[in-house]
Formats: sequence, structure tokens, C-alpha cells
Amino acid sequence: MSQATEVSCAAMLKVLADQTRLAVVEQLLDGPKHVGEINDTLGVEQSLLSHHLRVLRQAGLVEAERDGKQVLYRLSQETQRQGKALDLGCCLISFS
Repeated sequence: MSQATEVSCAAMLKVLADQTRLAVVEQLLDGPKHVGEINDTLGVEQSLLSHHLRVLRQAGLVEAERDGKQVLYRLSQETQRQGKALDLGCCLISFS
């Protein structure tokens, strides 16, 4: 594994080390969701959820798209999935 891959993997693992961000990713494995849907399940403050979604977007794990007055979130095209798992290249994070 190259040093660039290790840095990338370490950065992704750091992003996913937060329980709320991990829970958001797990929800998005089932398909795109609006912020309200995510928040209904997680029950966190809206501003905190927005912060976590921004971190996931900046890491390239999540994409956002305007859907009328709402924002629809989904796992990015670059995020490698294997069923209910994320493949980060260096490791597999399973949600089963």
C-alpha cells in the first residue's frame, strides 16, 4: 500500500471515528435521504447534524443535492460499497 493510500485511509477512518457520522453513513447505505429523515432517526440537534454532514461531504463520502426546499444526501459515487459495508481500500467497515 502506498503512503498516499495510507494517508487517505487514515483520514477516512478519522472522519468515520465519530459515532454520529458513522450512523449517518449507515443510513445512507440504504439510499438517499433528506436531512429530516436522518434527523428523525438520530435525534441530534439540526446544527450538529449539519456539521457532521459537512465533514462527510468534505471527505468525499457524501454528496448533497437540492430537492426543492430540502437537501437530499447520498453516498458519493466514489464511495465504494459492498452490500452493507464500506470498502476504504485499506479496510472494510461492515454495518451488518
